[in-house]
Amino acid sequence: MPKLRTLAAPLAGLLIAAGAASAQAAPAGAVKNIVLVHGGFVDGSGWAGVHKILTADGYKVTIVQNPTTSLADDVAVTRRALAAQDGPAILVGHSYGGVVISEAGSDPKVKGLIYVAAFAPDAGESVSTLIANPPPGAPVPPILPPQDGFLFLDKAKFAASFAADVKPAEAAFMADSQVPWGVAALAGAVTQPAWKVKPTWYLVAQDDHMIPPPAQRVMAARAKATVTEAAGSHAVYVSRPEVVAKVIEQAAEAAGKN
Repeated sequence: MPKLRTLAAPLAGLLIAAGAASAQAAPAGAVKNIVLVHGGFVDGSGWAGVHKILTADGYKVTIVQNPTTSLADDVAVTRRALAAQDGPAILVGHSYGGVVISEAGSDPKVKGLIYVAAFAPDAGESVSTLIANPPPGAPVPPILPPQDGFLFLDKAKFAASFAADVKPAEAAFMADSQVPWGVAALAGAVTQPAWKVKPTWYLVAQDDHMIPPPAQRVMAARAKATVTEAAGSHAVYVSRPEVVAKVIEQAAEAAGKN
């Protein structure tokens, strides 16, 4: 027993040291708080891969679970998440989440906005107005007729349109676990888009069949965003979390210097 006691302290020290060595710290000066906002038809669990990378690199990550019932409701949930941050934050939105961050991003804690294959509406615009006149030849998302004021994607066409580069089993689960997307959320218009006053980044998904890449580029240019392009479906945040995390970390470092 005495020998065990004498070994215990050094062993504990080695374990603590090993744990400290494996932990990463976000770069000095970078914005440490990252708030991730999902889009329509899905929930926040799709950010798992991005969350894993960012937390391993020393960032504090919050995932907003929007009800996607109305823009006002979703903005309120996002603002509560921002209020809970212990300092400056980077606000990230995917798809319809871009509408949410455009409205909620005026919060003084937000030091930068990141749009991931997302809508970036101007004042008075909504998802409904942005998709009203698709360019000729653009893929048409397989949105089913509303049911009790909510929308779903056709399950049989979900993978091809939303998640073509996601593992088939995972894409099938995403199709089967869809979150009802409120028609009122699509009609919610932005009042004062935060991208007009906050540093902005945009990740264009080059193989997106939900929001055409040309439309993404137009919105990114209008927002004067720093643009990254990557091969990927609309669900690029699921299929290529390392690409999305890299954009977020670059933005967090740049915003921390301002």
